[in-house]
Amino acid sequence: MEINKLSIVIPVYNEEKTIHLILNKIKKTDLIGGIEKEIILINDSSTDNSRDALKKYIDENPDMTISYYEHEKNAGKGKALRTGISKATGEYLIIQDADLEYDPAEYNDLLKPVIDGFADVVYGSRFAGSKPHRILFFWHTIGNKFLTTLSNMSTNLNLTDMETCYKLFKTDLIQSLQLKENRFGFEPEVTAKISRVPDIRIYEVGISYYGRTYAEGKKINWKDGFRAIYCILKYGMFKQ
Repeated sequence: MEINKLSIVIPVYNEEKTIHLILNKIKKTDLIGGIEKEIILINDSSTDNSRDALKKYIDENPDMTISYYEHEKNAGKGKALRTGISKATGEYLIIQDADLEYDPAEYNDLLKPVIDGFADVVYGSRFAGSKPHRILFFWHTIGNKFLTTLSNMSTNLNLTDMETCYKLFKTDLIQSLQLKENRFGFEPEVTAKISRVPDIRIYEVGISYYGRTYAEGKKINWKDGFRAIYCILKYGMFKQ
């Protein structure tokens, strides 16, 4: 499939220290086939200086196509993603966290199954392949695998990493979904709803993972895990 533009949706909450670093990585990444990059930043009412950092970066990089949006009140990652998804104009879009846990140099790995004509959706799995993975939390990993298994039971998919950030979607397809979750329930909700699209072709590729500790700014916690279980049941098993 021919792709002219990839929309990169980035929710931002209190990432003033790293946002310029991830944007620099995106800038340096050349996409296969000369695909253009459209960066969509959604500042979810950060309480630090993320707003100033983003504005400064945009002003200093006029050669990059960057759109900036801001929530007046903090609404959560899912809401920020929904805002960004609604603004995307590329044929495909990918979700990118504002931290440094995921490497934009691997966008091409996710794009390849689409360009080769096999996929409509591609997930980047932290648990597949042989790329580098930072060794961190045992119970966090067990929790992720548990949520993925539970999600697979409700969707009849065989994903290895439902909770991954890196998800590549055909833009008009994901824009057609009625997504509702405002926080980290976005992941199981979008997976459940995308799995029900007729004749959908979902692929998975291995990616690297440079995880952060909570001291370094990691935000997801055990409460989000319980919300994920609720969302798997609600959107997966009960198909709401």
